[in-house]
Amino acid sequence: MRTATQSANRSVEDLRERWIALHASAAQLARLAGIAPEPFEDDLATFPDRYQEALEWQRELVWRSIDDIDAIMQPGVTALRTITSRGRDASAPALTLWREFFSARNAVRDQVVAASEAEAAEAA
Repeated sequence: MRTATQSANRSVEDLRERWIALHASAAQLARLAGIAPEPFEDDLATFPDRYQEALEWQRELVWRSIDDIDAIMQPGVTALRTITSRGRDASAPALTLWREFFSARNAVRDQVVAASEAEAAEAA
């Protein structure tokens, strides 16, 4: 089992790679759900930079959360592809999984963003 410090000390580039891969899976999921993929720009694209400014407990939360999100996305997308390969409509379960991804991803992002903004306000 990894320790909190090991995860929290992973590089920004490691996070950037995982973050991009996670959003690539989300784009596939969106297409399966019949919705437009979310643009990967602005605060989504710059989130890894905020990670660098986060406290250790926040960085650990980010990695654990990304691992958790990935744990639901990988088998979910695989199952949905299997459903569609059999000629079935997978849009409803795909949309449900996409909403889970969206909520979980935003919770992680918002926690780090809110904490970094609070620290900046305290310093001012």
